Amino acid sequence: MATRPTIRDIREAAKRIQPWVHQTPVLTSSTLNDLCDAEIFFKCENFQRGGAFKIRGATNAVFSLEEEEAGKGVATHSSGNHAAALALAAGWRGIKAHVVMPENAPRVKKEAVAGYGAEITFCEPTLRGRETALAQVVNRTGARFIHPYNDTMVISGQGTAALELCEKVPDLDVVIVPVGGGGLLSGTAIAVSGATAAIPVFGAEPENADDAYRSLKAGKIIPSENPDTIADGLLTSLGDLTFPIIQALVRDIVRVSEEDILRAMRLIWERMKIIVEPSSAVPLGALLAHRKALPGHRVGIILSGGNVDLSTLPWERKNRMMQG
Repeated sequence: MATRPTIRDIREAAKRIQPWVHQTPVLTSSTLNDLCDAEIFFKCENFQRGGAFKIRGATNAVFSLEEEEAGKGVATHSSGNHAAALALAAGWRGIKAHVVMPENAPRVKKEAVAGYGAEITFCEPTLRGRETALAQVVNRTGARFIHPYNDTMVISGQGTAALELCEKVPDLDVVIVPVGGGGLLSGTAIAVSGATAAIPVFGAEPENADDAYRSLKAGKIIPSENPDTIADGLLTSLGDLTFPIIQALVRDIVRVSEEDILRAMRLIWERMKIIVEPSSAVPLGALLAHRKALPGHRVGIILSGGNVDLSTLPWERKNRMMQG
């Protein structure tokens, strides 16, 4: 099993990716502060290159490879954001990226991955389908597999977003981030615990894809089975590297209803005038649902990405369903 990353690894990652990755802004909204009875600081990874935090981990992983290994290219399986990030990072290094994507991945994410120059192999939308197709690609090409989240270099790269947040807003009381496979949450927990005096870190995930919540309560990884949520970036299960970090460093995981995710996403669009994808809205949804939980607290939230298919907005889908 790989070694758990440290704050030193995250600081080294920050230096490694600095030429390529944006230091994204931290924004506030008095309206959302009032609605949540808290002072919220949004780390806007929706403004990141590639449209999501994933470019941090992918860039750190790609530029950590030795020349001989890098020359064979990199490969991964992903529903979108990690795939796009790996393709973009590989292009910067001048190497080939091979990406396995489920057939039902959002159109906007398929187009982004292709646009960044990756060779795409489509597969059935199951973990077995992804892994089988990936094994065939790696066998054929010899490319290095870069896991979307269960990878030391990826986790270290993801942790740089929280490192920047803590440097920009050093007196936070709590940090909340979305959790799918756990790369962002585990990287954030390491960064926060190493960069500041101990403050609690919480994960937030959809009620309809709550395997991380159930895993934390059970003390073992419980795989995600048939998740059904508009937060399509949070459908994956925790890994054997991310889970122990979350067990050790994350205070708790909060489950969020589809209604609260949708409400939070729409509020961010309407009040902050920025585009975020549903997965990004889950932490704010948690605050909206538990308004009195953190009265007056200074809360850091990482808005994980903004890659949305504008032709199929979630509230429009809901309206069409209600109209029958």
